[in-house]
Amino acid sequence: MIKIIMTFFNRYPHWKLLLYWPFYGIAFELLEWYVKPEVYHVMYSKIDDYIPFQEIFILPYYYWFIALIGIHIYTFFKEPNIFRKLMRFIIFTQTIALIIFTFYPSIQMLRPDTMPRDNIFTDMVSHIYTIDTNTNVCPSLHVVGAVAVYLAAVRCNAFKTRGWRCFFFISTLLICLSTVFLKQHSVEDMPISAMVCLLGYAVSYGKCSEKLLRRNKHSVRPV
Repeated sequence: MIKIIMTFFNRYPHWKLLLYWPFYGIAFELLEWYVKPEVYHVMYSKIDDYIPFQEIFILPYYYWFIALIGIHIYTFFKEPNIFRKLMRFIIFTQTIALIIFTFYPSIQMLRPDTMPRDNIFTDMVSHIYTIDTNTNVCPSLHVVGAVAVYLAAVRCNAFKTRGWRCFFFISTLLICLSTVFLKQHSVEDMPISAMVCLLGYAVSYGKCSEKLLRRNKHSVRPV
């Protein structure tokens, strides 16, 4: 058993990047359930009043979990270079989000007091409401995570066709829309989420990333 584990670690040295997720999970849970700031910044825009609650958007909202886990598994085993860039994006953006949550705690008061309809989708939304607080909403981790999936997927060899690119673009758009139609986020959260994603892109995929890679290569000297 130990030999199998060591073989796995040697074959996939990038497994170490996955250690970020337990750290992030613990930090996020502490901020969500145990750290209670005296003042929360209420995220609200008048545009929110014109966006109707639509429970059908729970489907792309839940799909986010499948997509995020799926892209991790695929790139980890099939395209490790993309996996490393994906994790660089995740680590940077999620850490920025944790810092924002710490020093700019936010809250939204948009959830309906009672569900306007009674069906399986509203039941699913009610379940989400019970396990996810209405705090620490800016930036939206659903938006950031959806963009992370998109940026990695369109660079994978298996998803380079126009059909796959359209699929990931549309699914990313639907996930982002789901956050406001389910009253999980305010429209006001979106610009901050976009800014975090742009910074993450620069660090993970843009010129900043290429310069960092070149600098690391030049800094390595043969022994």
